[in-house]
Amino acid sequence: MQLLDRSVTPGERSAKARAALRVAPRAVGAFYATSLETYRCMFKRPFHLREFLQQAWFIASVSIMPALLMAIPFCMMFVYQINILLAEIGAVDLAGAGAGVAIVREIGPIVTVLVVAGAGSTAICADLGSRTIREEIDAMKVLGIDPIHRLCVPRVLASTFIAIFLNGLVSAVGLVGGYIATVYMQGASPGQYVTAISIITGLGDFFVAEIKAAVFGMLAGLVACHLGLNVRGGPKGVGDAVNQTVVFSFLLLFLANSIITTLAMH
Repeated sequence: MQLLDRSVTPGERSAKARAALRVAPRAVGAFYATSLETYRCMFKRPFHLREFLQQAWFIASVSIMPALLMAIPFCMMFVYQINILLAEIGAVDLAGAGAGVAIVREIGPIVTVLVVAGAGSTAICADLGSRTIREEIDAMKVLGIDPIHRLCVPRVLASTFIAIFLNGLVSAVGLVGGYIATVYMQGASPGQYVTAISIITGLGDFFVAEIKAAVFGMLAGLVACHLGLNVRGGPKGVGDAVNQTVVFSFLLLFLANSIITTLAMH
């Protein structure tokens, strides 16, 4: 059978363009509505402490090892290359200062971004998406149970808490990795490294990094919950939602990182 080729008319092209332009604002609006409802439900009683603890343990179990495996070699190689540049200008005694600024201000939060979005939020989305296609979410609504309050709030708070914990862990492990690279691989003085850390980096930098981590964890949890609760198309839709969670989480988290860093520097 021969298929007839029909050219697309200008009217059809404009209709498709208008439909495509309407998709993004609707998606942003739906995410905004889910976020507002989640924030509202955070202050409702009862607080599901058991669900929160279970989700925090689950997210930690899938995030801690990838975070450590990323942080140690990443920080060691970064500090190693910085020290080579400092040696060229005779400023090896400032190796700890460079390591502190880089690891506490940027590397720690960025590793947290990658792990929370790549491991934690995808697991949340897959869980909620599976519940959605099995019609468990609809059954909860019929029984008068708010899925946002019962499922999303504990997961968003757990993601926020674990992101804060991960950032502190990555920063500490990263500084230890920088110490190994500086002292044992390049023969610098241990005292110089430890003393120089506090020259530029202070408690305020750590607080800013923790604020970043909290925002990252909350955004990743919100994206995962929103996409998981709005899965369409069966098991294939769950896979698509998980992929979208990674992409959208990365975009939002790097944008938030840029905004918070700019505000903190000024």
